[in-house]
Amino acid sequence: MRTQVAIIGAGPSGLLLGQLLYKAGIDNIIIERQSAEYVLARIRAGVLEQVTTDLLDECGVSKRLHQQGLVHDGIELLFKGARHRIDMRTLTGGKTVTVYGQTEVTHDLMDARKAEGLTTIYDAGDSVTLHDFEGTRPKVRYVKDGQAQEIECDFIAGCDGYHGVSRASVPAGALRTYEKVYPFGWLGILADVPPVSHELIYANTERGFALCSMRSATRSRFYVQVPSNEKAEDWSDEAFWNELRARLDPQAREHLVTGPSLEKSIAPLRSFVAEPMRFGRLLLAGDAAHIVPPTGAKGLNLAASDVKYLSSALIEHYRDISSAGIDHYSERCLRRVWKAERFSWWFTSLMHKFPETGDFGQRLQEAELDYLVGSKAASTVLAENYVGLPL
Repeated sequence: MRTQVAIIGAGPSGLLLGQLLYKAGIDNIIIERQSAEYVLARIRAGVLEQVTTDLLDECGVSKRLHQQGLVHDGIELLFKGARHRIDMRTLTGGKTVTVYGQTEVTHDLMDARKAEGLTTIYDAGDSVTLHDFEGTRPKVRYVKDGQAQEIECDFIAGCDGYHGVSRASVPAGALRTYEKVYPFGWLGILADVPPVSHELIYANTERGFALCSMRSATRSRFYVQVPSNEKAEDWSDEAFWNELRARLDPQAREHLVTGPSLEKSIAPLRSFVAEPMRFGRLLLAGDAAHIVPPTGAKGLNLAASDVKYLSSALIEHYRDISSAGIDHYSERCLRRVWKAERFSWWFTSLMHKFPETGDFGQRLQEAELDYLVGSKAASTVLAENYVGLPL
């Protein structure tokens, strides 16, 4: 087979890139190691910045997003038993975020790709290998239904996540990585119960962090901070609800509706960056190149901004016969990535209980939060970062 761009990974970043390239008349094939059902079964976050919703608009896949997405003007910070609202719309000159599950984004992009008859190869398994991307004729090889297959292309886009083959294919010594692993995770539960509040509640408590989020007006997602060695199966639904209730303010406890969990899991927290993000004609995007803790809701949005830079660079290559966008791709992405890493690290450090925090550290966190909600300048910094910095 022959295509212009081979995209590794059929998650939201790979599908979004494929749709943007298709709209620009650039042929592409997506290769995914898992089944479509497996990809859709992944439970992920869903707070979308404006840059992400704009890209979905550009792809023509935002109808359900605008029908079902929940536009949020602010967030609430809970500390010392009381909630304080950050009015993002006012502080940022009208910017908001939209709550719409990543699973729904993936579903919409899959449906659009299928409707256009575009090629997506699922169930490629661990057979996918990347070749010759340091030259001008890269190749992707894989085995499907027992038959060896090869795709020749102009570029390979590595959108296959942290554990994917793309970054692992980079020659030893060509990549530098930076990583911070946090000593805790998020125990999350998905349930068909109404949200506690119409906006997200981020809680800093002496028992640890908690987050009240939602997927819709009838489905909610809740998290509590737990040690990194905890296991989800050791937590009953009742134990989870009791712990969450203990970390909320009286009003939130009163409005908390509990129910059986649809899904329960623990997400480890880490910060990770791989530099650079381009190796000849292999270009990394999204989790293949960087991971952020979920506190700042930046994971999917960072992937979307990578895809924006990458799609623009590829369109410039084919339309204008210019390599400028490709040449500067890594630099442009990493400038935004490190700002998001900084914000996610700061917000995580502010809201969570660390083993070394102690009473003194807890009081320092509370003092910083008190300053944050009382200072327009400090609140603006939080709001600007949360809704997303300009591209």
